[in-house]
Amino acid sequence: MRRPLILALTGMLAAGLSPAVAIAGPEGGPAPGAPGAHPLWLPAGKTGFGGARDQASNVWFTLHSGQMSDVYYPDLSTPSIRSLAFVVTDGESFAATDADAKFEQVRRQDGLTYEQTITDDRKRWKLRKTYVTDPKRASVLVDVDFTSLTGKPYQLYAVLDPDLANNGTDDTAKTEGDALVATDGEVTSALAANPAFTKTSNGFSGTSDGATQLLESYQLKSYDSAGKGNVVQTGQLAADGVKSRKATLSLGFGEKAADTAKASLKTGFGPARKANEAGWRDYLRGLKKTPASVAGDRDLYEASMLMLAASEDKQNPGAFIASPSMPWQFGDNGPGWLPSGTYHLVWPRDLYQIATGMLAAGDEGAAHRSIEYMFTRQQQPDGHLAQNTDVDGTPYWTSVQLDETALPIVLAQQVGIPEELWPNIRRAADFLIDYRGPNGQASPWSQQERWEEQDGYSPSTIASVIAGLVCAAELAKEHGDAASAERYLAKADEFKGKLAGWTVTTNGPLSDDPYFVRLTKDGNADNGTVYNLGNSSYDADQRAVADAGFLELVRLGIYAPDDPVIRNSLDVVDKEISYTTPTGQFWHRYTGDGYGEKADGSQWEMELPPGSRQTFGRLWPLLAGERGEYELANGEPAAAKRRLRDLGRVAGTGDTMPEQVWDEHAPSGQPGFPTGKGNQSATPLAWTHAQFVRLAWSVQEGKVIEQPAVVRCRYLGSC
Repeated sequence: MRRPLILALTGMLAAGLSPAVAIAGPEGGPAPGAPGAHPLWLPAGKTGFGGARDQASNVWFTLHSGQMSDVYYPDLSTPSIRSLAFVVTDGESFAATDADAKFEQVRRQDGLTYEQTITDDRKRWKLRKTYVTDPKRASVLVDVDFTSLTGKPYQLYAVLDPDLANNGTDDTAKTEGDALVATDGEVTSALAANPAFTKTSNGFSGTSDGATQLLESYQLKSYDSAGKGNVVQTGQLAADGVKSRKATLSLGFGEKAADTAKASLKTGFGPARKANEAGWRDYLRGLKKTPASVAGDRDLYEASMLMLAASEDKQNPGAFIASPSMPWQFGDNGPGWLPSGTYHLVWPRDLYQIATGMLAAGDEGAAHRSIEYMFTRQQQPDGHLAQNTDVDGTPYWTSVQLDETALPIVLAQQVGIPEELWPNIRRAADFLIDYRGPNGQASPWSQQERWEEQDGYSPSTIASVIAGLVCAAELAKEHGDAASAERYLAKADEFKGKLAGWTVTTNGPLSDDPYFVRLTKDGNADNGTVYNLGNSSYDADQRAVADAGFLELVRLGIYAPDDPVIRNSLDVVDKEISYTTPTGQFWHRYTGDGYGEKADGSQWEMELPPGSRQTFGRLWPLLAGERGEYELANGEPAAAKRRLRDLGRVAGTGDTMPEQVWDEHAPSGQPGFPTGKGNQSATPLAWTHAQFVRLAWSVQEGKVIEQPAVVRCRYLGSC
């Protein structure tokens, strides 16, 4: 479902709203209507994500709802363009946008080249757009094929909505020669066309921009400049759909953005595409051969590897962002969210998942760069790794999550580290032991668990801490620090011995037999301590909240898969938080989860009254991947293979895999929210793609490949 935005071209008509009334001014001068509407990012359910392998091209694009959406430049933490859309009109009786058309087809072609085909609802025109980044420079090229389906000529306009340097409130725009140039003093963009634009205009969003004008009057009044504010730029293409169908657009960035855009036009779409796709083919050739386990999903597997590789920032090696998107309130640019943050940040937890997926596929370099980045750029003076950071390593959110310090140690031990990184690993391991919460709570109590919403004692967090300490001990031995190794192992054993008391309830309401709870606030799993789940959800007895995070104990080699408490806990989570969709069985994060859209399908918001139950967390496909890893550990390869199949089914036509899919409760009972298919959560989510890749290799090899042998050997005796 589209979120209604202020600018007409991004969904106003589809939402049943009237476009803003255009404010007129003298043609040829500055545009009236400053500063324009409040800037909003497009929804997060991206249908495409493109970039180049070459380091010279530090620009990335996404697709959403029939248009090009967020474009990132100069790095992956900085979205700088909100959208590039098209308006079609006959100049007299109608105007329609590609963003509002119901008929859209998205197809990933070779590499990360995307074709997007839009057919007018009334069958008057068809617009095919093919996108690729120029691998030699910071520009995006768009090959446009516009066809009139009635035989009548139409006017075609490109509408660019800059949000330079992740702030759309302070941009200026003007026409320079035959290019549309915008700047905020920090980032400059330029849009040029071949054949050149026949008419241009610069305006303010929702008042004097080209889309607002065209949707109201079917005519475009030309303004030479606009600024300072939320600017929008419009250029009329020479293509009319009858005599002329083809055009190429180039969106360039940098100090000489117009020169960059024109240089890409001179190169041409075809040669740029060929070079871009060759770069990605070279990358794939350097990996392991695609596993037979994904015989039916070979394209999705390759797309997953390409998207994971494209998620690494060009200026900061090892910095892989969680997702090139800003779901729900995170994209509103409201108080506290300008510039926007999540998800185009680097989480150590997500980076661990990404790196292990890429390592499984044969990209050892990515794993090494990730370790280097985490322990030199994200590690804080006290030893812990920041909750998340911009790609340059600047902390964004600052809560302490012990798994984000522990899991990088697990990766480091399995991959190996240079001598100079050992002091960093030691500081991280020491932190895992010595950490104290704000009220003196001792590790492994964590200020936040892996879902980043609650403090307490979490099975998944404690599993990572135990594994991290055992792996740190192994590294300590390798680097001649026997005392530290002994200390780490003793504490890991202590935590394992106390784990059941902290997190396994024997008197909870969900089963007569003991089972793992999501977490405990007080470290006593038999206490009926009540806490609010957050995200507009209700207050709950900690014993009544199920979560499958305990499976990390099996994956990391701490518990045997046939342990009775593990088995009973599986029965609990399957009963409480699983749902079988047409694409497969998936799980909610935990009982009563509220991190997802509202009941009517509109966006999640953070500050909603506790207990109001206005938002609902949907199903998380990556949890099916975690279940598949468990089933492999439990000797059920056929079941794991089905999980891999189901995980692949949630991908969209552009091969992007979501954070969440629609669940058993269709918003307001209405159609249009297909159960088991992606909602407007972060898409593509790198973690989901990485889990798919990692499970593919685990199924291929018939075992859990991301399991530290030193942990398994110590606690399961399987060496």
